[in-house]
Amino acid sequence: MKKTIFEQMGGTYTKVGDYYLPNLIPAEEETEIGLWGQRHLRYIKQHRKVRYTNLLTSGKLNGYLADIDKQAEDMLFRLVKQMAEREGVTEQLKADNQMEWVARMNNIRSRATEIVNHDIIYN
Repeated sequence: MKKTIFEQMGGTYTKVGDYYLPNLIPAEEETEIGLWGQRHLRYIKQHRKVRYTNLLTSGKLNGYLADIDKQAEDMLFRLVKQMAEREGVTEQLKADNQMEWVARMNNIRSRATEIVNHDIIYN
């Protein structure tokens, strides 16, 4: 049997009952998407609809979101570490004054989260 143009271009069909339906969305690996990837997904669905549609139809959405998630997590970790070192938040402070250490680390983490949101998630 002669291949259709769709099949010649790499398309495939799935048999459902008596009919063959084209697989319009390519199969994509299921990867775990964390908090940052989910935030970015929500953002591109609402504000970058063309980018979302292109990623979805090309089958690259999960990989893209997993990459964004990894970048954001790495950036957050790096920023918290750098800010803590620069501001003198050490293990010694933790041992001497736990409440002060917790307050300063929460402040650092909040600032780092805002930077990650601005630079990666909502951009």
